[in-house]
Amino acid sequence: MINLKKRSSQKELLDAADIPFADIKKNMQELENVNRLLGGHAITLKGLAAFIQSNTLNLSVCEIGCGGGDNLRVIKEFCKKQNINIILAGVDIKKECIDYAVERNPELNADWICSDYKLVELKQAKPDVIFSSLFCHHFSQGELVEMMEWMKNNCRQGFFINDLHRHPLAYFSIKWITKIFSGSYLVKNDAPLSVARAFSIKDWQEVFAKAGISNYSIHWKWAFRHLIVYHK
Repeated sequence: MINLKKRSSQKELLDAADIPFADIKKNMQELENVNRLLGGHAITLKGLAAFIQSNTLNLSVCEIGCGGGDNLRVIKEFCKKQNINIILAGVDIKKECIDYAVERNPELNADWICSDYKLVELKQAKPDVIFSSLFCHHFSQGELVEMMEWMKNNCRQGFFINDLHRHPLAYFSIKWITKIFSGSYLVKNDAPLSVARAFSIKDWQEVFAKAGISNYSIHWKWAFRHLIVYHK
């Protein structure tokens, strides 16, 4: 039996460097469906909304660990309805992900960057908002402390995080759902493992304390996600 009281340190298959592009593409397609059907995109928009005022006309947003770019596409569509001029940037360390994002989202006019987020060079000035979705659980607590510091130092208004809540119901639910409906071996393996690698609220509190960041909020969202928002 898996012990979910502590985070798993087992690496996900997707973190390997030699995954064929076709398999990564299948993985990203299924994750986009998961985000759409289980409310992941809605949570991302709630995070973005925390930085939008009634007089907001322009906004620049950067996603680290952008994968196939589905979050940025949803943000673009939302801002278009709100009459907000949006400048988008997506950063991912995997070239295959960036290639797929470019292929999948030709209309976004986003700045797609293949880079470790810590080494990224943005064409624009510091973005107003930096965010990540289903990205943080890939890192150790120490690495996550560094990430929070980087996000704080490289945003103008703040950042938000949309990530998983480590919980037995979430673990076994996604394990059975992907076993039945997924056609991707990466998703079948990594989806439940992602939950096992996710953070509890206490874990997040320790991360922010070590990063020296206090003015943040954590909200639990369905289905078993945390939305964390930091304002400068």
